[in-house]
Amino acid sequence: MPVADADAAIRLTDTDAALARLSAVQKRYLEDPFVKHLVPRAHLQPPRAPLINIGTFVRTTAIDDLVFRWLQTSASEGTRCQIVSIGAGSDTRFWRIATGAHKDALATYIELDFPEITTKKAMAIRKSKELSAVLKDVKVSHGGTGIASANYHLLPADIRLPPDAALANHLPSNILSPTLPTLLLFECVLVYMAPESSAAVLRWFVERQTGPLGSIVYEMFRLQDSFGRVMVENLKARNVSLPGAAPYPSMESLPTRFTSVGFSAAQALTLKDIRKSYIPTSELERIAHLELVDEIEELELVLDHYAITWGIRAPPERVWGQWGLVKATTAVVDED
Repeated sequence: MPVADADAAIRLTDTDAALARLSAVQKRYLEDPFVKHLVPRAHLQPPRAPLINIGTFVRTTAIDDLVFRWLQTSASEGTRCQIVSIGAGSDTRFWRIATGAHKDALATYIELDFPEITTKKAMAIRKSKELSAVLKDVKVSHGGTGIASANYHLLPADIRLPPDAALANHLPSNILSPTLPTLLLFECVLVYMAPESSAAVLRWFVERQTGPLGSIVYEMFRLQDSFGRVMVENLKARNVSLPGAAPYPSMESLPTRFTSVGFSAAQALTLKDIRKSYIPTSELERIAHLELVDEIEELELVLDHYAITWGIRAPPERVWGQWGLVKATTAVVDED
């Protein structure tokens, strides 16, 4: 009998995320000319529900803001930085940065994921002239499961393994500089791992990197209430478990993911709070005209169960200590 692939259900969550992003782009919530190259038969994919489109918009807008502020801070310090996206899946952020206003602040962008994911992405990159044109001196690596270039690396790795096996062999100093400012991205990744495994990954970077170190985590939380329990049961029905959620049941607990392993400061916000106070009213008014949304209470309930947490390891007196989301000058005052 064939052996069951225990990780197949987790890998399928990347497909969900890619289709959600494609839908948000098609409905004009977001601009992303690259996502269509990473979704098979993109032109045939049906749109997602408005609640998913709005959630994808809020999530992407907030993470993009944090990433761009990291790039801006690096530029203001007169140095370039590096970004490591772990569990990157079908994300297009590298291409959006490399063709955007902050491209000169980026030294290198590194993505790690299951080899099944990186193999598909490597094939898509090689097939797409638009994706491959952004890379410098691109080469196939790791037997076709990865990509190596001067400004981008796609690497197969299982970060649930001990870091000396999962990271040390994949991130030598000629790929990941120990001295440059480094930003780590985890978008719906650590929640699928045992807490001790995710802590070991973060601690490995804290101990290795000597320059400023930042990290962004996006994931579901607050799963003990009735709505959260429904989320958990729905995922169980798809053979997806969330072992990494248990230590972080509340807003107050989320920053401890970073402070407990050596980060000097951390902060967390729900997507509900971000939508209400951290996105300009002009943007919220723009997307309000894209689709009719009747279920505002349901939308806020969903957004209240997802959070973005960011942490920093840098001297607080330096400009890096000011990195983070900033409230919009205009915010949502009332909901109809």
